[in-house]
Amino acid sequence: MNKPTIATPSVRELLDDKPMTRFQWGAIAVCVLLNMLDGFDVVVMAFTGKSVSAYWGLSGAELGMLLSAGLIGMGAGSMLIAPWADRLGRRPIVLSCLAVAGAGMLLSAASQSPLQLGALRAVTGLGIGGILATTNVISAEYASARWRGLAVSLNSTGYALGATLGGLLTAVLIGQFGWRSVFLAGGVATVLSIPLVWWRLPESLDFLLVRRPTRALERVNALLARMRHSPLAELPPSPGAPQGVGAGYRELLTARLRRNTLLLWVVFFCIMAGFYFVTSWTPTLLVEAGLSTTAGITGGTLLNVGGIFGAALLGLLSARFALRNVLVAYLVVAAVLLAVFIASIPTLALAFALAAMIGVVVNGCVAGLYAITPVVYEPAVRSTGVGTGLAIGRAGAVLAPSIAGTLLDVGWTAEQLYIASGAVFVVTAALLLLLRVGAR
Repeated sequence: MNKPTIATPSVRELLDDKPMTRFQWGAIAVCVLLNMLDGFDVVVMAFTGKSVSAYWGLSGAELGMLLSAGLIGMGAGSMLIAPWADRLGRRPIVLSCLAVAGAGMLLSAASQSPLQLGALRAVTGLGIGGILATTNVISAEYASARWRGLAVSLNSTGYALGATLGGLLTAVLIGQFGWRSVFLAGGVATVLSIPLVWWRLPESLDFLLVRRPTRALERVNALLARMRHSPLAELPPSPGAPQGVGAGYRELLTARLRRNTLLLWVVFFCIMAGFYFVTSWTPTLLVEAGLSTTAGITGGTLLNVGGIFGAALLGLLSARFALRNVLVAYLVVAAVLLAVFIASIPTLALAFALAAMIGVVVNGCVAGLYAITPVVYEPAVRSTGVGTGLAIGRAGAVLAPSIAGTLLDVGWTAEQLYIASGAVFVVTAALLLLLRVGAR
């Protein structure tokens, strides 16, 4: 009987250095599909906001709370649920979060008051926050070193695509069946994805090697066989892992990780704040700058369309160049485009072209951030690191639109807001250069 010949410590190097297999791309494809569902589930409130507001006679502030409830839930899910993937496994957390998000969407379709709908949007956000953080980690862990940036960036592409297709579907459903049907469709699609995830989404190899659950060696060898690699004779020496979720949080702020963690928190806050300012306010600010309402909506739509391509382009570039350098370039280009955007409005075609280009780079910045964060942390705290970063980013996402509105009230112009947003991106690019990204 032939004995295995692979040296046990080489599993990570094996995945990093060998060509990607169909099984690995399949795991990543499931993650992309889940991000498409999340993209729809997240923006469903924005798509149905006008109809919901008319149905219950809501004020602007009340509608704003409904819009924010999902984001608040996502932040809590990223912070409080995703870190359990480092303890219990990536796969069970994804399955649990799908059940939570699906139930939240289905119950939203039957909500009887704005308060009920807001609470259910927060519950849905809890599930989505856990899914987004964990699927990004799984994509990074099953990708080779060369294609890791593309694998994680495709999740962002799926998110943008889900949001875009969701808008088209919403227009049909609301006209035919009313706003409740949109939540019902999203809930049904989310629940139906659970059997697919159970069947096709594997557990993380890195998790099995670090946490050593029951039958870990058998499960590792089964996954290696599906990737056409030889089995291990025994598990490699355990690198050790923090005991408990609280210990995982503390690990992020130990001397060896504190610098990267604090830098990533600031970068997450700034990029997500800039992204949500641009995507939330662009249609309105274009109208205030002199365009028609239709042209303002067109400009906002082009941002989302550009986002579909921006994340994928960043992933392809990161296969040839260092991911951090690509992300820094995206941030600088975004700053330049934002600075000249409002000045381009007299030439409508130029303004629309710039809107699409801004969508490419701003969405690419988010995708690059998602891709670089799993590389910074080792498997034992990877979901905790990604989840806490996403939670900090959600704080920026919630605050940025409100801060922009306050600045407009005190006399800021649209041009000044875009220039300020560009300046934030430049500062963020400088901070990224201070990040220590290991060879892994």
